[in-house]
Amino acid sequence: MCEQNFQKMENIASMDLKEKIAELPQRGFIDMDIDPTLDLFEEIQKLKKEKNAVLLAHYYQNADIQDVADYIGDSLQLAQYAEKTDADLIVFAGVHFMAETAKILNPTKKVVLPDLHAGCSLADSCLPGPFAEFKKQYPDHVVLSYINCSAEIKALSDYIVTSSSAETIINTLPKDQKIIFAPDRNLGAYLSKKLGRDMVLWNGSCIVHEIFSLEKITKLQEKHPNAKMIAHPECEEAVLNVADYIGSTSALLKYTSTDEATEFIVATEPGIIHKMMQASPNKTFIPAPPNNACACNDCPFMKMNTLEKIYLCLKYEMPEIIIDENLRLAAKKSIDRMMEISAQAGIK
Repeated sequence: MCEQNFQKMENIASMDLKEKIAELPQRGFIDMDIDPTLDLFEEIQKLKKEKNAVLLAHYYQNADIQDVADYIGDSLQLAQYAEKTDADLIVFAGVHFMAETAKILNPTKKVVLPDLHAGCSLADSCLPGPFAEFKKQYPDHVVLSYINCSAEIKALSDYIVTSSSAETIINTLPKDQKIIFAPDRNLGAYLSKKLGRDMVLWNGSCIVHEIFSLEKITKLQEKHPNAKMIAHPECEEAVLNVADYIGSTSALLKYTSTDEATEFIVATEPGIIHKMMQASPNKTFIPAPPNNACACNDCPFMKMNTLEKIYLCLKYEMPEIIIDENLRLAAKKSIDRMMEISAQAGIK
């Protein structure tokens, strides 16, 4: 009788899982009840060991996800780590284009994302059809695309860049080479001005970095006169103009740990502040205020990932990132160029 009851429970669980799998395209994640007494940190660690899995997390993830991750980094660092990992399963705590990039670099490995709907406003601002038509208008231009884009855009690009590698990659091109830069107009304008390069910009932007309020930042600087203002180059020019230091996410982290200042106003997604505080516990970090009533500048897509979703994603190895092989190979060319130049320049 006990065996019959156990079998019945297993069948019910199996039917429930099939229903949850069927819901994935619409829901984006496995929505199942989890035993509230489970220690998710411990369970995630056990599953990683059992499945030879690695959990990669972006700096913009919630603190608890960063704490359970095997590796934390910015877009370039995560791509570099994904390329060299010997794990069989890659769980990507980030957004869709990041997991997609990991799959492009690791076709034989299973890559899963806790929530398929964890997208990117910047990637969404550059669709393949319109971009292909835009590209046709400038046949003598080389296409550089920020890594925050879809596999289709990567396939239409000559080089992929990150905020860490963009300057180095641009400087490898002849001075008279005309460039299309997509999809971030703010990063493109910053690079064009700094490097004196002729660049046609796609009109895309990141909702997180566009929303900082210059007026509120100025008032914050008056309130904290000894604080240094640091900003990601995806911010608008007006915000960058008042910054003491501009750099990629990893560069901002390094700057705060090595600079003598003890207070920093941070104009990027505030998830990075967790690592800044860990690296410099005696320093103060103040998130730059947005121009709305919200008290923070969290990326809504990054914050779609949770410990619960990561646990279920690891347990059932889904949602899985699947890419057409022809598209993967086309997209990989531009990524490979970035990886090769970055490696030669020692950018990590």
